Amino acid sequence: MRGLNGAISIARALRVNSTAASTFLRHPRPAPYAATYCSYSIPQNLVDRSDLSTPPIVRSDVIGFRYYSSAATAAATSTPQQDLKTRGAEQNSFNPKEVVLFQYEACPFCNKVKDYHGIEYKVVEVNPMNKKEIKWSDYKKVPIVTVDGEQLVDSSDIIDKLIKRIHPDYDLNADEEKKWREWVDNHLVHVLSPNIYRTVSEALESFDYITTKGNFSLYERLVAKYGGAAAMYFVSKKLKKRHNITDERAALYGAAEQWVDALKGRKFLGDLQPNLADLAVFGVLRPIRHLKSGRDMVEHTRIGNWFSEMEHAVGQSSRMNEHN
Repeated sequence: MRGLNGAISIARALRVNSTAASTFLRHPRPAPYAATYCSYSIPQNLVDRSDLSTPPIVRSDVIGFRYYSSAATAAATSTPQQDLKTRGAEQNSFNPKEVVLFQYEACPFCNKVKDYHGIEYKVVEVNPMNKKEIKWSDYKKVPIVTVDGEQLVDSSDIIDKLIKRIHPDYDLNADEEKKWREWVDNHLVHVLSPNIYRTVSEALESFDYITTKGNFSLYERLVAKYGGAAAMYFVSKKLKKRHNITDERAALYGAAEQWVDALKGRKFLGDLQPNLADLAVFGVLRPIRHLKSGRDMVEHTRIGNWFSEMEHAVGQSSRMNEHN
């Protein structure tokens, strides 16, 4: 069961088209920081056991975070979102000297991290097969986030803790926002793996990132891409059965439509600006957007307009100071 749960994470993990850029770490700016995790394990017979001592690549990315208050959205006309962010910055005493994210480049949960920050941070790409880059940690899932040496794990818990450090009066118990954040973790993520790894070609497509990301040898890249894709193809079939999914695409389309219905005609669930629930849905769907499963989802459901609005709202700030 542990192996199965771990392998699920690669289904979550190995699917992201990150917009972050590689530079040397610069002094971080005060900003919100949050992260999520993807559990991962690959059947032992597929793991590369070679003793490779190549140090991990560490890069610095600029992550965009837009702070949204569930309380503020109710009074959006009287409390402009920009004013809220300004007040949050004035209240914020959270100014870490160093933030490091241990991730899979293609992890939807790792990708969710990039929607919560306005801070430069180091990135260590983790080899999905042997995870040698996180052998120092007792926690064997990604992302792992260290903030000035403090290790943070578990996506929702990290987001909750850090948002409170940034803005102590943020209401994490707002009913609608909380409901849909839980829906992401308890439902939406479970329909992704059977879709991402539905066919052999789609499984290989999902592992293409490994050919260019991380400080891995050619052998490690080949093992990770083909071994990981093969493993996840078979794991996805078990997940499909486990979650009572008969038609992968129908389940994905149904989840997308359910989310659009939840908006009730609003631009975002947070009304005029995205809230944490919008960011959670966007974070886990963004990695698949340009895969076959994501293209099919946008073509056959009404989620495209919301997704475009989220790209504009989130992407603009996250790319502000990036270097290509």
